[in-house]
Amino acid sequence: MRDTAGVLAIAAAPGCHPQRVIRRAARCPSLLLTAALLAACGSGDPVTPPSAGAEEVSSTAPGSAAPSSAAPSSASPSSAAATSGTDAPPFEGDTQPATGEASADALVTVSDVRTGRQDGYDRVVLETDGTGTPGWDVRYVDEAYSQGTGAPVEVAGDAVLQVTITGAGYPFDTGVEEWAGPDPLPGNGTQTVTEVAWDATFEGTSVAFVGTTGEAPFRVYALEGPTRVVIEVAHPG
Repeated sequence: MRDTAGVLAIAAAPGCHPQRVIRRAARCPSLLLTAALLAACGSGDPVTPPSAGAEEVSSTAPGSAAPSSAAPSSASPSSAAATSGTDAPPFEGDTQPATGEASADALVTVSDVRTGRQDGYDRVVLETDGTGTPGWDVRYVDEAYSQGTGAPVEVAGDAVLQVTITGAGYPFDTGVEEWAGPDPLPGNGTQTVTEVAWDATFEGTSVAFVGTTGEAPFRVYALEGPTRVVIEVAHPG
């Protein structure tokens, strides 16, 4: 089970998130990205680089900081320009589904999943390894169900973001070990994100569910070096 890089575009205070909207049943074993930073990221607003301690926290070493090596600098809804800058764009997003297309040769496995808190939003990172560029489909769903089996998936929070990575392959096809937890992965100091629940890799897609405290605006984009798909969810207010 899993985390990703490149730049394609748009998708807290520590505390407990007691509610569980759905119950989990299935887990199955299961992103080089060109870039496109999605919608509405302002280009003229001042940007504060994320701090190393708040950027991304590895799922394999809870509590330790792992800053990303690249971050987007600007974006438009359909832009596809990669960036190697270190500044994150001002957060602008919405609650509408966000999609990105995988390359024709994509065959990747999610190898790590991380969570972290930034100024004004929480970040979830799915890192991948393999061939080509993964795509994504990220949207709020009423309930979380496992792909393939249809079994309910337990996710803590009042709302659920379903994250579908396309261009995915099984570990025996990609030669990449799939992320193995902890599952669910709790938000690390996050304010809106409660946890990340891994579902499965099945017929070319890998699915994870991000629990949130409500249907907050979000954005999705890709970074490279390593390849990762980044979902950022706004803090309240």
